[in-house]
Amino acid sequence: MGLREEHLAEGESVVLRLRTHRKVLLKPVAWIVVLVALAVAAWIAAPMFGLPSWASLFVAAVAALLAVAATVPPYLKWLTTTYVITNQRVSLRTGILTHTGRDIPLYRINDVTFEKQLNDRLFGCGTLVISDGSDRDGMVLDDVPDVEHVQRTLQDLVRKSDPRDN
Repeated sequence: MGLREEHLAEGESVVLRLRTHRKVLLKPVAWIVVLVALAVAAWIAAPMFGLPSWASLFVAAVAALLAVAATVPPYLKWLTTTYVITNQRVSLRTGILTHTGRDIPLYRINDVTFEKQLNDRLFGCGTLVISDGSDRDGMVLDDVPDVEHVQRTLQDLVRKSDPRDN
């Protein structure tokens, strides 16, 4: 997924190709750990309380279904969300069944800001907000790895693309 080479304009080249930070996968992994612990506890406790053997199998099956429901959608969202910065535009692509994309040409960008909450600072990522002066809300890129470097790179590209400087 993402912006492929055949989608680039003539003379356009990819500067950065990013995916959201892997920290978004920590919550699904925590769910797996909790659900596995629950299934193991049910497996151990069933004979102690005289429950039928199918009770622990039932709890394990429910835990497995919940684990799939809690982990697969966030993983697929992480897998299919990409940010691409070229020498001419910023591109956001996302979607599993319905693909969505938004591009902002560099010459239209008038503000690039970043936000880093405490947990973002621990993981070395943040949110990048790109405004283009149009009526639409700015493009929000969540959980961008090394967001300050990406912001500086993008600002340099915007400065180079400004037609007033050429």
